[in-house]
Amino acid sequence: VQLQASGGGLVQSGGSLRLSCAASGPTLSNYAVGWFRQAPGKEREFVARISRTGGSTDYANSVKGRFTISRDNAKNTVYLQMNSLKPEDTAVYYCAASIINSTRSAVGYDYWGQGTLVTVSS
Repeated sequence: VQLQASGGGLVQSGGSLRLSCAASGPTLSNYAVGWFRQAPGKEREFVARISRTGGSTDYANSVKGRFTISRDNAKNTVYLQMNSLKPEDTAVYYCAASIINSTRSAVGYDYWGQGTLVTVSS
């Protein structure tokens, strides 16, 4: 499966963005999906994940209550709604797909999108 992340951009602190992860090839409903991010000079970190059906979600403590992951399997797309953005949310955001089960570890994912840059100004 090929993943295309989009929706990043420049936003002021307190603002919102919605990222999309669109899949081509095999249907995305066969995969659990995660979002990760990597800030300059830092390691890639887990943000959120969602099960194949969307019935189960999980969030990093740093984004819980502000970010919402969802999916529309009919559109082969997973979303990350980001509200109340903070400067520390600035990073390149990546979506990834796992054929087995999603985890919080990046090594558990089989396919990765190219990343989309989110910049939050103070």
